[in-house]
Amino acid sequence: MGSSDDQKTDKYRSYLYDEGEKNTRWRFGAAPNYDAVNKLFEEGRTKIWPAGSIEEKVQNLVKTFEMELFHKTRPEDYKSLDPYKLTLSLNGRKPMSMKEVGMIGGGYNFFLQTALPEAMRGYDPASETVDTSHLAFTTTFPRGFVLEVLEVYAGPPVMVFKFRHWGHMEGPFKSHAATGEMVEFFGIGVYEVDENMKIVRVEFFLDRGELLGGLMRGSAADSAHAPDEAAAAAAASSSCPFLRSTG
Repeated sequence: MGSSDDQKTDKYRSYLYDEGEKNTRWRFGAAPNYDAVNKLFEEGRTKIWPAGSIEEKVQNLVKTFEMELFHKTRPEDYKSLDPYKLTLSLNGRKPMSMKEVGMIGGGYNFFLQTALPEAMRGYDPASETVDTSHLAFTTTFPRGFVLEVLEVYAGPPVMVFKFRHWGHMEGPFKSHAATGEMVEFFGIGVYEVDENMKIVRVEFFLDRGELLGGLMRGSAADSAHAPDEAAAAAAASSSCPFLRSTG
């Protein structure tokens, strides 16, 4: 019933089912399926940008960048970014290379960096890995955690934009029960591209507490049962194709 990968398309992301991806090495063994994520995006977005507009181009570039960053495992498979030149920074912190981001546990840990004491961290990036952080957020947001560009203030080569990230908390987050509510946060992004339109610099400005506050509204489970809940979530994630395909 389904079509082969080279016949599929994703209207918001490039370098996913293209001819050039036949030898791409994917984190979960195959190209991710964004059908559920795209449906959530189209149901919840507040802007519909005209085809070919700078806003649509920036939004699609950001979605492509996120897809490649989370799902491709080899530098030679990246198309939207230059993995050898790319630097990423959060809230004015010292820029990090892709290798350094990997050393702190990947994308989610990068976005949730904090100087708070350990006892005050609702999410502690120092104790999370690439796999555990991915599991935490895909369990919490089984239909996806989606992004839209709200406004573009400057175009290439340095693109500055306001974004909104949101999802529905339909699974637990750490020891906090699911609420079913929408959780969202807003921020500013800066992407710089080179002469080949590959991203070489990324900066984000956001408040991690805006996201974590929404995730911690649910009642906290007894810590004695937390390991059982984590094991159940892990089992669900390993068997559900939607969980493996979001991010």
